[in-house]
Amino acid sequence: MTITFVSNFINHHQAPLCAQLYAALGEDFAFIETEPMTQERMALGWVQDAEMFAYCRFWEKERAVCEKLFLESDVVLLGWSRLPAKLIEKRLTSGKVTLRVTERIYKEGQWKALSPKGLKAKYKEHIRYRRKPVYLLCAGGFVASDFALIHAYPKKKFRWGYFPEFRKRTRTQWDGAGEGAIRLVFAGRMIDWKHPEYAIKLAKHLKERSVPFTLEMVGDGPLREPLEGWTKKNGLSGTVLFRKAVTPMETRGVMEESHIFLFPSNHLEGWGAVVNEAMNSALAVVASDGAGSVPFLIENGKSGLTFRSGKYADFERQVLRLVDDRTLCRTLGLNAYRVIETEWNAETAAKRLLSFCETLLKEGRAEAFPGTGPLSEAPVIRPRKSGGGRREPNRQDHT
Repeated sequence: MTITFVSNFINHHQAPLCAQLYAALGEDFAFIETEPMTQERMALGWVQDAEMFAYCRFWEKERAVCEKLFLESDVVLLGWSRLPAKLIEKRLTSGKVTLRVTERIYKEGQWKALSPKGLKAKYKEHIRYRRKPVYLLCAGGFVASDFALIHAYPKKKFRWGYFPEFRKRTRTQWDGAGEGAIRLVFAGRMIDWKHPEYAIKLAKHLKERSVPFTLEMVGDGPLREPLEGWTKKNGLSGTVLFRKAVTPMETRGVMEESHIFLFPSNHLEGWGAVVNEAMNSALAVVASDGAGSVPFLIENGKSGLTFRSGKYADFERQVLRLVDDRTLCRTLGLNAYRVIETEWNAETAAKRLLSFCETLLKEGRAEAFPGTGPLSEAPVIRPRKSGGGRREPNRQDHT
Protein backbone atom coordinates (compact mmCIF):
# COMPACT_ATOMS: atom_id res chain seq x y z
CA MET A 1 0.00 0.00 0.00
CA THR A 2 1.37 3.40 -0.99
CA ILE A 3 0.25 6.55 0.84
CA THR A 4 1.09 10.15 -0.03
CA PHE A 5 0.25 13.09 2.21
CA VAL A 6 -0.02 16.48 0.48
CA SER A 7 0.00 19.78 2.39
CA ASN A 8 1.50 23.24 2.24
CA PHE A 9 4.59 22.51 4.36
CA ILE A 10 5.81 20.06 6.97
CA ASN A 11 5.66 21.31 10.57
CA HIS A 12 5.75 20.08 14.15
CA HIS A 13 2.01 19.33 14.07
CA GLN A 14 2.36 16.92 11.12
CA ALA A 15 5.87 15.48 11.45
CA PRO A 16 5.06 12.98 14.26
CA LEU A 17 2.24 11.40 12.20
CA CYS A 18 4.44 11.30 9.11
CA ALA A 19 7.23 9.64 11.11
CA GLN A 20 4.82 6.90 12.22
CA LEU A 21 3.59 6.32 8.67
CA TYR A 22 7.14 6.23 7.34
CA ALA A 23 8.16 3.74 10.04
CA ALA A 24 5.30 1.47 8.94
CA LEU A 25 5.52 1.90 5.16
CA GLY A 26 9.08 2.96 4.42
CA GLU A 27 9.46 4.21 0.86
CA ASP A 28 5.76 3.57 0.26
CA PHE A 29 5.02 6.76 2.21
CA ALA A 30 5.74 10.29 1.01
CA PHE A 31 4.91 13.83 2.08
CA ILE A 32 4.62 16.43 -0.67
CA GLU A 33 5.43 19.95 0.47
CA THR A 34 3.78 22.36 -1.97
CA GLU A 35 5.33 25.66 -0.79
CA PRO A 36 8.05 26.98 1.52
CA MET A 37 7.13 27.74 5.12
CA THR A 38 6.04 31.35 5.67
CA GLN A 39 8.29 33.83 7.45
CA GLU A 40 5.52 34.39 10.01
CA ARG A 41 5.51 30.72 11.00
CA MET A 42 9.30 30.59 11.06
CA ALA A 43 9.32 33.57 13.43
CA LEU A 44 7.00 31.59 15.72
CA GLY A 45 9.57 28.81 15.97
CA TRP A 46 7.93 26.52 13.42
CA VAL A 47 11.21 26.02 11.61
CA GLN A 48 11.44 22.55 10.14
CA ASP A 49 14.28 21.56 7.84
CA ALA A 50 12.18 19.49 5.48
CA GLU A 51 15.32 18.23 3.74
CA MET A 52 16.10 16.14 6.83
CA PHE A 53 12.99 14.03 6.36
CA ALA A 54 13.61 11.14 3.97
CA TYR A 55 9.93 10.96 3.07
CA CYS A 56 9.63 14.62 1.96
CA ARG A 57 9.24 15.61 -1.69
CA PHE A 58 9.06 19.18 -2.93
CA TRP A 59 6.58 20.40 -5.52
CA GLU A 60 8.70 23.37 -6.50
CA LYS A 61 11.83 21.26 -7.06
CA GLU A 62 10.51 17.81 -8.10
CA ARG A 63 7.27 18.51 -9.90
CA ALA A 64 7.30 15.39 -12.10
CA VAL A 65 8.04 13.08 -9.15
CA CYS A 66 5.35 14.74 -7.03
CA GLU A 67 2.74 14.57 -9.79
CA LYS A 68 3.41 10.86 -10.27
CA LEU A 69 3.08 10.18 -6.53
CA PHE A 70 -0.09 12.22 -6.34
CA LEU A 71 -1.80 10.47 -9.22
CA GLU A 72 -0.58 6.91 -8.68
CA SER A 73 -0.47 6.36 -4.91
CA ASP A 74 -3.09 3.94 -3.58
CA VAL A 75 -4.18 6.53 -1.02
CA VAL A 76 -3.67 10.30 -0.93
CA LEU A 77 -4.27 12.49 2.13
CA LEU A 78 -5.04 15.84 0.57
CA GLY A 79 -4.66 18.79 2.89
CA TRP A 80 -4.56 22.47 2.04
CA SER A 81 -2.13 23.01 -0.82
CA ARG A 82 -1.38 25.00 -3.96
CA LEU A 83 -1.55 22.07 -6.34
CA PRO A 84 -3.19 22.96 -9.67
CA ALA A 85 -6.97 22.50 -9.65
CA LYS A 86 -6.84 20.39 -12.81
CA LEU A 87 -4.38 17.98 -11.19
CA ILE A 88 -6.58 17.63 -8.10
CA GLU A 89 -9.60 17.03 -10.30
CA LYS A 90 -7.72 14.33 -12.18
CA ARG A 91 -6.99 12.50 -8.92
CA LEU A 92 -10.51 12.85 -7.50
CA THR A 93 -12.16 11.52 -10.67
CA SER A 94 -9.67 8.66 -11.09
CA GLY A 95 -11.46 6.19 -8.79
CA LYS A 96 -8.47 6.03 -6.43
CA VAL A 97 -8.93 6.59 -2.71
CA THR A 98 -8.47 10.18 -1.55
CA LEU A 99 -8.90 11.43 2.01
CA ARG A 100 -9.46 15.17 2.10
CA VAL A 101 -8.06 16.72 5.31
CA THR A 102 -9.77 20.03 5.99
CA GLU A 103 -10.75 22.58 8.58
CA ARG A 104 -14.01 24.54 8.34
CA ILE A 105 -15.14 26.06 5.06
CA TYR A 106 -17.59 28.47 6.71
CA LYS A 107 -15.60 29.80 9.67
CA GLU A 108 -17.07 33.26 9.23
CA GLY A 109 -20.66 32.03 9.20
CA GLN A 110 -22.71 29.20 7.71
CA TRP A 111 -24.96 31.77 6.03
CA LYS A 112 -22.33 31.76 3.27
CA ALA A 113 -23.63 28.35 2.22
CA LEU A 114 -26.65 30.18 0.75
CA SER A 115 -24.57 32.02 -1.84
CA PRO A 116 -25.34 30.67 -5.37
CA LYS A 117 -21.84 31.58 -6.51
CA GLY A 118 -20.33 29.87 -3.47
CA LEU A 119 -22.45 26.75 -3.93
CA LYS A 120 -21.35 26.51 -7.54
CA ALA A 121 -17.72 26.60 -6.41
CA LYS A 122 -18.37 24.04 -3.66
CA TYR A 123 -20.11 21.74 -6.12
CA LYS A 124 -17.05 21.78 -8.34
CA GLU A 125 -14.64 21.32 -5.45
CA HIS A 126 -16.56 18.88 -3.24
CA ILE A 127 -20.19 17.95 -3.91
CA ARG A 128 -19.71 16.26 -7.29
CA TYR A 129 -17.48 13.61 -5.68
CA ARG A 130 -20.30 12.22 -3.50
CA ARG A 131 -20.18 8.84 -5.26
CA LYS A 132 -16.41 8.68 -5.70
CA PRO A 133 -14.00 7.08 -3.18
CA VAL A 134 -13.30 10.52 -1.73
CA TYR A 135 -13.66 10.86 2.04
CA LEU A 136 -13.53 13.73 4.51
CA LEU A 137 -11.16 13.84 7.48
CA CYS A 138 -12.60 16.60 9.64
CA ALA A 139 -9.86 18.63 11.33
CA GLY A 140 -12.23 20.31 13.77
CA GLY A 141 -15.50 19.74 15.58
CA PHE A 142 -17.65 21.90 13.30
CA VAL A 143 -16.29 20.73 9.94
CA ALA A 144 -18.90 18.00 9.45
CA SER A 145 -21.65 20.56 10.04
CA ASP A 146 -20.29 22.86 7.32
CA PHE A 147 -20.18 20.06 4.77
CA ALA A 148 -23.56 18.65 5.81
CA LEU A 149 -25.08 21.98 4.78
CA ILE A 150 -23.98 21.45 1.19
CA HIS A 151 -24.75 17.70 1.19
CA ALA A 152 -21.14 16.73 0.55
CA TYR A 153 -19.44 13.47 1.62
CA PRO A 154 -22.59 11.67 2.82
CA LYS A 155 -21.72 9.10 5.49
CA LYS A 156 -18.05 9.72 4.68
CA LYS A 157 -17.03 12.20 7.40
CA PHE A 158 -14.55 11.16 10.09
CA ARG A 159 -12.86 12.80 13.05
CA TRP A 160 -9.29 13.91 12.44
CA GLY A 161 -6.97 16.66 13.61
CA TYR A 162 -3.35 17.49 14.31
CA PHE A 163 -0.99 15.32 16.29
CA PRO A 164 1.98 17.11 17.91
CA GLU A 165 4.74 15.08 19.53
CA PHE A 166 3.53 13.01 22.47
CA ARG A 167 5.74 13.44 25.53
CA LYS A 168 5.55 10.78 28.22
CA ARG A 169 5.12 12.03 31.76
CA THR A 170 5.35 10.19 35.08
CA ARG A 171 2.99 10.51 38.03
CA THR A 172 5.75 12.05 40.18
CA GLN A 173 5.68 15.08 37.90
CA TRP A 174 2.22 15.94 39.26
CA ASP A 175 3.34 15.89 42.90
CA GLY A 176 2.92 19.27 44.54
CA ALA A 177 0.47 20.50 41.92
CA GLY A 178 -1.82 21.72 44.69
CA GLU A 179 0.80 23.81 46.49
CA GLY A 180 2.00 27.40 46.18
CA ALA A 181 0.94 30.01 43.65
CA ILE A 182 -1.30 28.84 40.83
CA ARG A 183 0.56 29.02 37.52
CA LEU A 184 -1.37 29.94 34.38
CA VAL A 185 -0.20 30.13 30.78
CA PHE A 186 -1.46 31.56 27.49
CA ALA A 187 0.40 30.56 24.32
CA GLY A 188 -0.36 31.79 20.82
CA ARG A 189 -0.30 34.75 18.49
CA MET A 190 -1.55 37.86 20.22
CA ILE A 191 -4.28 38.80 17.77
CA ASP A 192 -7.89 39.81 18.25
CA TRP A 193 -9.70 36.50 17.68
CA LYS A 194 -7.37 34.61 20.03
CA HIS A 195 -8.42 37.01 22.82
CA PRO A 196 -5.18 37.27 24.81
CA GLU A 197 -6.80 40.19 26.66
CA TYR A 198 -8.97 37.66 28.51
CA ALA A 199 -5.86 36.35 30.26
CA ILE A 200 -4.72 39.85 31.27
CA LYS A 201 -8.18 40.85 32.50
CA LEU A 202 -8.27 37.63 34.51
CA ALA A 203 -4.88 38.46 36.07
CA LYS A 204 -6.23 41.80 37.29
CA HIS A 205 -9.22 40.03 38.87
CA LEU A 206 -6.99 37.45 40.60
CA LYS A 207 -4.83 40.22 42.01
CA GLU A 208 -7.91 42.01 43.35
CA ARG A 209 -8.92 38.75 45.04
CA SER A 210 -5.41 38.42 46.55
CA VAL A 211 -4.93 35.05 44.84
CA PRO A 212 -1.25 34.03 44.65
CA PHE A 213 -0.58 33.36 40.95
CA THR A 214 1.72 33.81 37.99
CA LEU A 215 0.69 34.17 34.36
CA GLU A 216 3.01 33.56 31.43
CA MET A 217 2.02 35.08 28.09
CA VAL A 218 3.93 33.24 25.36
CA GLY A 219 3.81 34.65 21.85
CA ASP A 220 3.91 37.79 19.77
CA GLY A 221 1.56 39.86 17.65
CA PRO A 222 -0.06 43.30 17.33
CA LEU A 223 -1.81 43.09 20.71
CA ARG A 224 1.33 42.30 22.65
CA GLU A 225 2.59 45.87 23.11
CA PRO A 226 -0.74 47.36 24.27
CA LEU A 227 -1.29 44.42 26.62
CA GLU A 228 2.18 44.87 28.13
CA GLY A 229 1.38 48.54 28.66
CA TRP A 230 -1.95 47.74 30.31
CA THR A 231 -0.21 45.17 32.53
CA LYS A 232 2.31 47.75 33.80
CA LYS A 233 -0.38 50.37 34.29
CA ASN A 234 -2.34 47.99 36.52
CA GLY A 235 0.63 46.90 38.61
CA LEU A 236 0.76 43.35 37.26
CA SER A 237 4.35 43.32 36.00
CA GLY A 238 5.55 41.19 38.92
CA THR A 239 3.05 38.40 38.28
CA VAL A 240 2.50 38.53 34.49
CA LEU A 241 5.51 37.60 32.38
CA PHE A 242 5.56 38.18 28.62
CA ARG A 243 7.78 35.88 26.58
CA LYS A 244 8.61 36.52 22.96
CA ALA A 245 7.59 33.84 20.48
CA VAL A 246 9.67 30.80 21.36
CA THR A 247 10.12 27.38 19.79
CA PRO A 248 7.41 24.76 20.26
CA MET A 249 9.81 22.80 22.49
CA GLU A 250 10.34 25.81 24.75
CA THR A 251 6.60 26.44 24.89
CA ARG A 252 6.07 22.85 26.04
CA GLY A 253 8.63 23.46 28.78
CA VAL A 254 6.60 26.43 30.05
CA MET A 255 3.42 24.34 29.95
CA GLU A 256 4.97 21.52 31.95
CA GLU A 257 5.76 23.94 34.77
CA SER A 258 2.19 25.28 34.89
CA HIS A 259 -1.23 24.24 36.20
CA ILE A 260 -3.86 25.90 33.97
CA PHE A 261 -3.85 26.59 30.24
CA LEU A 262 -5.99 29.44 28.95
CA PHE A 263 -7.43 29.01 25.45
CA PRO A 264 -9.95 31.78 24.69
CA SER A 265 -9.79 31.65 20.85
CA ASN A 266 -13.09 32.06 19.03
CA HIS A 267 -14.60 30.27 15.99
CA LEU A 268 -11.80 31.46 13.69
CA GLU A 269 -9.47 28.94 15.38
CA GLY A 270 -9.72 26.02 12.96
CA TRP A 271 -8.03 23.58 15.36
CA GLY A 272 -5.55 24.91 17.91
CA ALA A 273 -2.78 22.35 18.42
CA VAL A 274 -1.66 24.12 21.59
CA VAL A 275 -4.64 22.41 23.23
CA ASN A 276 -3.16 18.99 22.36
CA GLU A 277 0.17 20.12 23.79
CA ALA A 278 -1.35 21.55 26.97
CA MET A 279 -3.35 18.38 27.58
CA ASN A 280 -0.23 16.28 26.97
CA SER A 281 1.45 18.48 29.60
CA ALA A 282 -1.30 17.51 32.07
CA LEU A 283 -2.67 21.03 32.35
CA ALA A 284 -6.25 21.77 33.25
CA VAL A 285 -7.47 23.53 30.10
CA VAL A 286 -10.10 26.26 30.07
CA ALA A 287 -11.15 26.51 26.43
CA SER A 288 -13.62 28.35 24.24
CA ASP A 289 -16.31 26.03 22.89
CA GLY A 290 -16.03 27.69 19.47
CA ALA A 291 -12.46 26.56 18.67
CA GLY A 292 -12.13 23.58 16.34
CA SER A 293 -10.23 21.11 18.50
CA VAL A 294 -12.34 21.56 21.62
CA PRO A 295 -15.41 19.39 20.77
CA PHE A 296 -13.08 16.50 19.85
CA LEU A 297 -10.52 16.77 22.65
CA ILE A 298 -12.37 18.08 25.70
CA GLU A 299 -15.31 16.63 27.57
CA ASN A 300 -16.49 19.51 29.72
CA GLY A 301 -15.97 18.82 33.41
CA LYS A 302 -13.97 15.65 32.79
CA SER A 303 -10.90 16.41 30.65
CA GLY A 304 -11.09 20.21 30.85
CA LEU A 305 -13.55 23.07 31.19
CA THR A 306 -15.23 24.87 28.31
CA PHE A 307 -16.88 28.27 28.23
CA ARG A 308 -19.25 30.02 25.86
CA SER A 309 -17.14 31.51 23.07
CA GLY A 310 -16.89 35.28 23.32
CA LYS A 311 -18.24 35.41 26.88
CA TYR A 312 -15.53 36.68 29.23
CA ALA A 313 -17.66 36.26 32.37
CA ASP A 314 -18.10 32.56 31.62
CA PHE A 315 -14.35 32.23 30.98
CA GLU A 316 -13.53 33.87 34.31
CA ARG A 317 -16.04 31.71 36.17
CA GLN A 318 -14.50 28.50 34.86
CA VAL A 319 -10.94 29.55 35.69
CA LEU A 320 -11.98 30.50 39.22
CA ARG A 321 -13.41 27.01 39.71
CA LEU A 322 -9.90 25.64 39.19
CA VAL A 323 -8.18 28.33 41.23
CA ASP A 324 -10.49 27.55 44.17
CA ASP A 325 -10.32 23.77 43.78
CA ARG A 326 -6.81 22.43 43.30
CA THR A 327 -8.05 18.84 43.42
CA LEU A 328 -10.31 19.48 40.44
CA CYS A 329 -7.46 21.23 38.67
CA ARG A 330 -5.18 18.24 39.14
CA THR A 331 -7.88 15.71 38.20
CA LEU A 332 -8.73 17.49 34.95
CA GLY A 333 -5.05 17.71 34.09
CA LEU A 334 -4.54 13.99 34.63
CA ASN A 335 -7.64 13.15 32.58
CA ALA A 336 -6.49 15.48 29.81
CA TYR A 337 -3.15 13.72 29.68
CA ARG A 338 -4.87 10.34 29.35
CA VAL A 339 -6.95 11.57 26.39
CA ILE A 340 -3.76 12.36 24.50
CA GLU A 341 -1.95 9.25 25.75
CA THR A 342 -4.71 6.81 24.75
CA GLU A 343 -6.37 8.36 21.66
CA TRP A 344 -5.24 11.69 20.26
CA ASN A 345 -1.62 10.97 19.44
CA ALA A 346 0.32 10.30 16.24
CA GLU A 347 0.89 6.59 16.94
CA THR A 348 -2.81 5.86 17.42
CA ALA A 349 -3.77 8.03 14.45
CA ALA A 350 -1.28 6.29 12.16
CA LYS A 351 -2.35 2.79 13.20
CA ARG A 352 -6.00 3.64 12.67
CA LEU A 353 -5.27 5.30 9.35
CA LEU A 354 -3.40 2.27 8.04
CA SER A 355 -6.21 -0.07 9.11
CA PHE A 356 -8.85 2.28 7.67
CA CYS A 357 -7.03 2.45 4.31
CA GLU A 358 -6.47 -1.31 4.12
CA THR A 359 -10.20 -1.91 4.58
CA LEU A 360 -10.99 0.69 1.92
CA LEU A 361 -8.61 -0.86 -0.59
CA LYS A 362 -9.57 -4.48 0.07
CA GLU A 363 -13.30 -4.20 0.69
CA GLY A 364 -14.24 -0.84 -0.82
CA ARG A 365 -15.92 0.40 2.36
CA ALA A 366 -15.04 2.99 4.98
CA GLU A 367 -15.27 1.54 8.47
CA ALA A 368 -15.35 4.10 11.28
CA PHE A 369 -13.60 3.33 14.55
CA PRO A 370 -15.86 3.24 17.61
CA GLY A 371 -15.69 5.96 20.21
CA THR A 372 -14.42 9.49 19.90
CA GLY A 373 -10.84 9.32 18.63
CA PRO A 374 -9.27 9.69 15.19
CA LEU A 375 -11.30 8.14 12.33
CA SER A 376 -14.40 7.66 14.42
CA GLU A 377 -17.59 9.05 12.88
CA ALA A 378 -17.61 12.85 12.84
CA PRO A 379 -20.84 14.11 14.42
CA VAL A 380 -22.63 17.14 13.02
CA ILE A 381 -22.13 19.78 15.72
CA ARG A 382 -23.75 23.00 14.66
CA PRO A 383 -21.92 26.20 15.66
CA ARG A 384 -23.67 28.86 17.66
CA LYS A 385 -24.71 32.00 15.81
CA SER A 386 -22.40 33.95 18.09
CA GLY A 387 -19.46 31.90 16.90
CA GLY A 388 -19.37 29.25 19.60
CA GLY A 389 -20.76 25.76 19.38
CA ARG A 390 -23.24 23.42 21.04
CA ARG A 391 -21.68 20.37 22.58
CA GLU A 392 -24.71 18.20 21.74
CA PRO A 393 -24.19 16.68 18.27
CA ASN A 394 -27.03 16.19 15.84
CA ARG A 395 -26.30 12.68 14.59
CA GLN A 396 -29.14 12.66 12.06
CA ASP A 397 -26.76 13.32 9.20
CA HIS A 398 -28.49 11.89 6.13
CA THR A 399 -26.79 14.10 3.56
